[in-house]
Amino acid sequence: QVQLVESGGGLVQAGDSLRLSCAASERTVSSLTVGWFRQAPGKEREFVARISSRGRNIEYADSVKGRFTISRDDAKNTVYLQMVSLKPEDTAVYYCATSPSFYTGTWGPWGQGTQVTVSS
Repeated sequence: QVQLVESGGGLVQAGDSLRLSCAASERTVSSLTVGWFRQAPGKEREFVARISSRGRNIEYADSVKGRFTISRDDAKNTVYLQMVSLKPEDTAVYYCATSPSFYTGTWGPWGQGTQVTVSS
């Protein structure tokens, strides 16, 4: 089973940028859809973005469209989430997960998460 490790979070100011990384333990991740999710304190985990194998299909939550970009480098077994124009409401723990299909809602396993805090 693929193991995932997120990194790249931190404390930034509104308007700043961050790039999150999701590193997978196995090359088989290249055949999987990878998604980013986030969970703010007291809220449910929510979908942020997903990318299919080979990057053919990409989808974003409306709240991040135009500000976040998901990409993958299968040579490095890594999926990235480039975030620009960050807002305080983007503050959350960000998680990545895999799915066998871009169109199904079966996600897992999950990484441990990386904290993103955006100050106003």
